[in-house]
This record gives sequence, structure tokens and C-alpha cells, in this order.
Amino acid sequence: MVFHNHYQSFFQVHKKSVAYQARHYLCGLMQASKKNMERMVESVPGSNWQSLQNFISHSPWEATSLLDQIAIDVNQLIGGDQDSCLIIDETAFAKKGKKSVGVSRQWNGRLGKVDNCQVGVFAALNCRDRVSLIDTRLFLPKSWTDDKVRCQTTDIPKDRLTHQKKANLALEMIKSARQKQLSYQWVGADAFYGEDPNFVRTLDQLGETFMVDVHCDQSIYLHDPKPHVPQRTSKRGRQPSRLKTDEQFLTVSQWAQDQAETAWQQIELRDSTKGKLSVAVLHGRVWLWDGKEKKTHLWHLIVRRESGSKNKIKYSISNASPETSIARLSFMQGQRYFVERAIEDGKSAAGMADYQVRTWTGWHHHMALVMLAMLFVLQTKLKHSEQYDLISSNDVRELLVHFLPQRAITKEEVIKQMEERHKKRKYAIQYHLKHIVNNSD
Repeated sequence: MVFHNHYQSFFQVHKKSVAYQARHYLCGLMQASKKNMERMVESVPGSNWQSLQNFISHSPWEATSLLDQIAIDVNQLIGGDQDSCLIIDETAFAKKGKKSVGVSRQWNGRLGKVDNCQVGVFAALNCRDRVSLIDTRLFLPKSWTDDKVRCQTTDIPKDRLTHQKKANLALEMIKSARQKQLSYQWVGADAFYGEDPNFVRTLDQLGETFMVDVHCDQSIYLHDPKPHVPQRTSKRGRQPSRLKTDEQFLTVSQWAQDQAETAWQQIELRDSTKGKLSVAVLHGRVWLWDGKEKKTHLWHLIVRRESGSKNKIKYSISNASPETSIARLSFMQGQRYFVERAIEDGKSAAGMADYQVRTWTGWHHHMALVMLAMLFVLQTKLKHSEQYDLISSNDVRELLVHFLPQRAITKEEVIKQMEERHKKRKYAIQYHLKHIVNNSD
């Protein structure tokens, strides 16, 4: 209750408080076996399905303002440390139909294939093994932004009707983090973002230190390519204008294959449930040039090989200071693991993927409350870490299930809940059949 009271002001709508609905929804995210609203109502005393649906889908409280405060509060807990970092990642949410905002046939990394889904880009603040999600952007495919009528049906704001690449959404969150004066030492991202030349170069221009994964075919140079416009060699034809280099490029995988086995260094990254996590690492200083820019970049290349698996290799580049040690670079590279953990915890413990909304407002409301729940989990872990050093997100959720007030379940209540589920199921079946008949006509 004390935690919830701290955020009550964010749920004031036209002088009317909807904070009690926020509390019901938060409790539902923790208590319900499944995090959809039917199960929330079955678990949380005083909750009502229609009220929750209106609160999450239509109530005009600002998700952005709440997310800003969550980011600031997470920063107070784990920011400002030499190991604090901001990690970018995305995740997909499988969806049926065509009406949910941003849904499209697109890559679903969790399933490893193209499928009907929504995709959110997320930012997490991380410090060693502590992490929490603090910001998000819903990705809108061109099939959405090119269809203004479709966008209007899901309340997409006018300033979001222009198509934005995921990398640009990530840059938005990074700039926003600095505007909120979050304190972190570097930015991390996977190879999807690392393959975008503009993403890493913009980070460099913004003065951000980054550690970004790249694909095995990333081009590098062992010497400064010194791009230049070649001299005209004939009076015929146009004056050359494109930049060229006399240096030969190679890929990061070729560079790694050319290194002697003795060049690999064993580095201990961190403790794990199976003991010390040790990896083999190659390090080099290499030049990068995208074929267009006048300026070249001398950055770190880190190649990591999993112990006992010569084929499981990760490649990363970083603009960290030249004197940064290989052990430090390896640590920075390994921290991206924790944003994946944060997203997994968000889905398994806080209902991130279990929402029942179609609109832009509903999606962002749900994600903001999920991140508020995850902030509570982080606070609880830190508070009790000395006594319970292995406490997990699921541990916190199970404790809340036990200690939070539960709706009294009588025989009559169980039957009533079953009848309500059957009523909704019949409605869904009838709606589906009617839709089939109308389409056949």
C-alpha cells in the first residue's frame, strides 16, 4: 500500500482519482495465475472487469509521466554505479487478428519466425545482476503508418503517424534517459541495432559509450581506410564524387579465424548457478567505415566464444576509451544478458504479454503498470538481498500471492466465475461465426 500511495498522483483524471483501479490492476498482475482481466477479477477483492477494462483502455491518465517517474526511481536504486548501463532490446507479443495496434506479420524473435505479432522496443537500466525495464516504444510497421484510417481506430497519436525504424525508437529512449539525467556508463544493444550504421554513429556523436553486438559479416579494416575522392584519370566521363578507399576490408568472422588459438584469453564474467561463468575472448582495435562518411572510427572489437563450444561466438564493437581492459570490455559485453532476463521476468511474473487491449493508449497503460510492478519487485529484492541473496522475481510474486488480500472463494463464487467465463466464451464464438457468415456474403 505504501508503494502504491507513492504513485497515486499519476492516476488523477479530471479531479477524479482512478488510483484504486491502478491498485487492483497492479495486484492482478502479481496475484492472478494468468494475467488477463478475467483472472484478475477472480483474484483481487473489489475489482470489476468493466472498470478495469475502462481504466486500462480508455482512462486518460498519462503513461509517459508514470514511466518518467519509474525511470527516475530505478535510477536512484541502481544508477550512478560504475557498472550501471542502459540496455536496449525488443520483444514480440503474438496476437491473432488485425485490429490490435501495430499487429502485423513480422519477425517474432521468441518464436524464431515471421508471425502475426506486435513488437515493442524496450530500455532497461542495469547494474550487475540488478535490472528493471524503464521505457518502451511500440513499433508501427509501414502497413500501419501508411493507413491513417486504421491508425485512427486505435487512437495512435498524430506525432506517431510517421514510420520510425526500431533503431530510431531506441535512440529516442536513450536521449530521453539523458534528459531525465539517468546515470549510466554505457549503452548496450544486440546485433539488430549494431548492424544499423546510423545507430552506433549517432550514439558516438551524442557522446555515449556503447557496447553493441554485430553480425559475423560486419566489415572492418585493420588500417585506417582513409576515404578519399579519387583523382580524375581521364577527360572523358564525370568527375568522381564518391568516396573510396585503397584498403581491403574483411569481416569480423574472418578476422577471428585468422587469430592464433593462443590469442584467445580466458575471462571470468560472473557467478552463475553452475559456478563461475568463463568465456574465451579475442580483442582487437579495428577501423570501421560505412562507405559514405568522411570520418573513420577506430573502435574495439570483442569476440566471445562460449566455453566448450567453438561454434557459439558473439561479436561486439565498442567506442570505449582505448585503454579499457579486455576484462572490462568482456564484462560490458556480457551485461546484455540481463535485459533478456528482465523481459522474461516481465512476461512470467508481471503479465507483460497477457494484456487484453487493442488501442495505443491501452498498450502503453499496460506496459507502464507492468514496469511499475517490476520496480516494486526490484525494491523488494534489494531490501531483502542480504537475508535472501537468491531471491527472484517469481519468489516475490509468490509471496505477494500469499500475503495480498484474496477474493473470498465460496462454492457459489466459483460457479459464478465459471458461468461468467462461459458467457464471454459464447459471445466470442457467436461473434466469430457472425464474422465468417458476413465475409462469405
